[in-house]
Amino acid sequence: MIILFTGTPGTGKTILAKTLAKTIKHKYLDVNKVIDKHDLIETYDKKRHTNVVDEKKLSKILENIIKEQKDLIIDSHMSHFIKSKHVDFCIVTKADLKTLKKRLEKRKYPQSKVRENLDAEIFDICLTEAVENKHNIIIIDTTIGKKTELIKTIKNAISKDKR
Repeated sequence: MIILFTGTPGTGKTILAKTLAKTIKHKYLDVNKVIDKHDLIETYDKKRHTNVVDEKKLSKILENIIKEQKDLIIDSHMSHFIKSKHVDFCIVTKADLKTLKKRLEKRKYPQSKVRENLDAEIFDICLTEAVENKHNIIIIDTTIGKKTELIKTIKNAISKDKR
């Protein structure tokens, strides 16, 4: 089973992805490590305080990794660019704006980057792109509920869909 975790930075992707990987005994893949390993950073956008990555090259590399792996959880706010035919589930994490703002400020993001990510959450960028890419989507709101409850919700959604 191949499961993607996507969502605006700060919405809880990594915590849930790592926990689910341990719980269901899947390999966890941090896309940032793939980007570094394959030198996919094209440039640094100083204004937006972010690296610019070629999404198509990244998707091809991730699709090749998927072909070699059976049970894999992929974690990145860009994971939803992988073609849906290679993926069983795309989990989109969300958080309310007040909570998200606190999380991003705790990471010491510049205010412009906090604003950009809040806007991405307001406009549901990751969710919209996942829908456009025809993924089998599970939406998880990380604002409320404990990690164990959220993992249980994900596992229930996966098992229902597999029937």
